[in-house]
Amino acid sequence: MSDQSPSPELVYDPTDPMLRKEQMFPRLSPAMVRRIAAYGVEEFVPTGTVLFQRGQRGTDFFLVLEGLLEVFATDKTGDINVITIHAARQFSGEMNLFNQRSVLASGRAACDSKIVRVRSEDFRRMVASEADISEIIMRAFILRRVGLIRQGFGGVVLVGPGHSADTLRLERFLVRNGYPHKLIDTEVDPDADGFVASFQLKSEQLPVVICPERCFLQNPSTSELADELGLTESIDPQHIYDVVVVGAGPAGLAAAVYAASEGLSTLVVESLAPGGQAGTSSKIENYLGFPTGISGQALAGRAQAQAQKFGARLAISRQASSVDCTGQPFRLQLDDGQSVAARAVIVATGARYRKLDVPGYARYEGAGIHYAATAMEGQLCKNEEVVVVGGGNSAGQAAVFLSGIAAHVHVLVRSEGLAATMSDYLVQRIARSTAITLHTRSEITGLDGDERLQQVSWRHRDTGALTTRPVGNMFVMIGAEPCTEWLKDCLALDDKGFVLTGRCAEGHLLESPFATTKPGIYAVGDVRSGSVKRVASSVGEGSVVIQAVHRYLAPDVG
Repeated sequence: MSDQSPSPELVYDPTDPMLRKEQMFPRLSPAMVRRIAAYGVEEFVPTGTVLFQRGQRGTDFFLVLEGLLEVFATDKTGDINVITIHAARQFSGEMNLFNQRSVLASGRAACDSKIVRVRSEDFRRMVASEADISEIIMRAFILRRVGLIRQGFGGVVLVGPGHSADTLRLERFLVRNGYPHKLIDTEVDPDADGFVASFQLKSEQLPVVICPERCFLQNPSTSELADELGLTESIDPQHIYDVVVVGAGPAGLAAAVYAASEGLSTLVVESLAPGGQAGTSSKIENYLGFPTGISGQALAGRAQAQAQKFGARLAISRQASSVDCTGQPFRLQLDDGQSVAARAVIVATGARYRKLDVPGYARYEGAGIHYAATAMEGQLCKNEEVVVVGGGNSAGQAAVFLSGIAAHVHVLVRSEGLAATMSDYLVQRIARSTAITLHTRSEITGLDGDERLQQVSWRHRDTGALTTRPVGNMFVMIGAEPCTEWLKDCLALDDKGFVLTGRCAEGHLLESPFATTKPGIYAVGDVRSGSVKRVASSVGEGSVVIQAVHRYLAPDVG
């Protein structure tokens, strides 16, 4: 991808400081070219030679020596749209080269060219061995993926009502997995009627997902969508991993980074998307090293890229349903029928927000009731009143973020205030904001609306005063329930379902504070009984637990 690209505006927005063209499409030095060439094979490719095609997995890395390499996408009518062109000393690829997912675009020689082909396994070896080249490639790949997401190239079209629970579910999956897409909101988009008519769709058939080539999915499940888009990785049931990490929140991703970087064959199993509960935070400002803050999704995206750089594999949209811990290797059963074998297992499935016990609650989940406050949900709240229920940091971050978008934010807590459960910097911002009202000693009593939430009522617990407001979006961030249903027959849990570890597991002499009652299985992050529910703590636990895994796998070493 080079300055000679016929349409650089497709992938580069000069108004966006994150998209730095010279870093997206770097021209390597002659010395770097020679070093890369040592890992590959030089080839002559005539004009029109296809080097990779959309949908392929495990594609090779191509470095142009002479000529031009054209990257393109084919739309639903079969027309070819050139995304960009690589010239001499430039290279192909984006984040999919670090995993076995389907590539988003095709590439071919735009003229008679000379290239270096680096096979996928040799590419991984090169990235691990050549630190300076690896840094350039990683930065370019990340920025290219950001460019594809911003422009929607190589992605899918999601058509449906923007406030629909299923449309939001599919969009949330695409957003959190960093998959390029365009939403055609049939509630507000002026082009929606014509688009729906051209496909002869009825309102009850929405939402649908349309791929550039052939794919047409009517309200698919997230696992069906993941499979169709090639986001899932095939798992060899005969292969025994050194460690399988279940859950890709901060703790799980940290464990994957350290395990893979220290040479352990590592697989991460995640039911939805990297980031866990932290991935739903609009901005984390008290995480070390980010003085201006970082969104949970950005942090998760960086951690995922880092884990894959070291060779960890991620099985997205796959949930562990049980684990056989009666022998070695451990065998995990996934919800799609696949099984995974592992010498050691790290449980990092985290916790989920509890639900309110209010009549009609289930009816509005996803259609006005949310458990995340990111830019995607924020778009639904413009110039409207919203309610945030909860007194922890996640609720505080949500309230502050939404106060810049919504007409007004109502924060409800059952307690006397926020000081005991929320970081002071958030407490102070909420207190100073004219766009936020804190309602203490209050609880939700009623929800109303037709197909989506339109009205919320709450009551003061002491006075009995009832308040009803026209609210279309409510964010519920109260307490936590551990995701441990799949572990009950294997590990000791506390009375709330959290995994007992270390000294908490009475009657067991455990070698690590993260060891469970079953040797070889460890628990880190929010799923662990007695853990500190903070991102930094989870990251620390995920990194430190690998030392215990090494001792378990090789007890006679060191």
